[in-house]
Amino acid sequence: MPNPASPDKNTRSASTPPPLPEPLAVPVADSHTHLDMQEPSVGEALSAAASVGVTTVIQVGCDLERSRWAAGMAAEWDSVWAAVALHPNEAPRLAAEGGAARLDEALAGIEKLAALPQVLAVGETGLDYFRTGEEGVAEQQRSFREHIALAKRLDKALVIHDRDAHADVLRILGEEGAPERTVFHCYSGDAEMAELCASKGWFMSFAGNVTFKNAQQLRDALAVAPPELVLVETDAPFLTPAPYRGRPNAPYLVPVTLRAMAETKGMTEDALAGHVAANTARAFGY
Repeated sequence: MPNPASPDKNTRSASTPPPLPEPLAVPVADSHTHLDMQEPSVGEALSAAASVGVTTVIQVGCDLERSRWAAGMAAEWDSVWAAVALHPNEAPRLAAEGGAARLDEALAGIEKLAALPQVLAVGETGLDYFRTGEEGVAEQQRSFREHIALAKRLDKALVIHDRDAHADVLRILGEEGAPERTVFHCYSGDAEMAELCASKGWFMSFAGNVTFKNAQQLRDALAVAPPELVLVETDAPFLTPAPYRGRPNAPYLVPVTLRAMAETKGMTEDALAGHVAANTARAFGY
């Protein structure tokens, strides 16, 4: 059996960061990352990303504290922009702690942060029925509606987290009216939903899971998504692309996902990167 005082070979391998990929010739942005959840310092993460052609990152907050951190990092680093919000799973947690007043207090804090110039988006917000049971649905949906209204009020992009909730996400967007710039982060729908998003002019951001063997539905969706509406993201430290699945993710791995996306779309790497770079700037307004 392995020495309990030291990790075994498989554990060490799983915790070892993947190698730097070949740099992109056309620089792009990581449209969704969580630097606060990654082991390297912000400076190290940004330096590694820039060395392979990932020259801009959108740092995303998931609660009030992490959103404050995101806004602070965006103020400190030229290559970082921020998105702030209460994650869908955060809304029912806050309501359970202190009722509607506690949720309203947190939403007011998000609104103050969202007004800052370095904060370009309201997100990630939306619905997540994977981890929240029926008792949390009402708070999630109320929070989502409040975030939609905030994005429109401040003319910021809306970044949507949609997990096991496609029908309700689309319904609420229809009822409230989507902001002019709406991004489906870590796109998880099928090709039919991608065509619907395209008809609305909504951006679809694909993460490392598009490279997974069991993700043919995502590749089918990517195949029909117009190049002018496609973004790339890491959602790091999660969803590390193949062949590094299970190891730490970071913005410098965007090229791995982008190259797989280009293959799926039958495009050259440079052509897709050019679209992605322009799309991200247009989506977030930088």
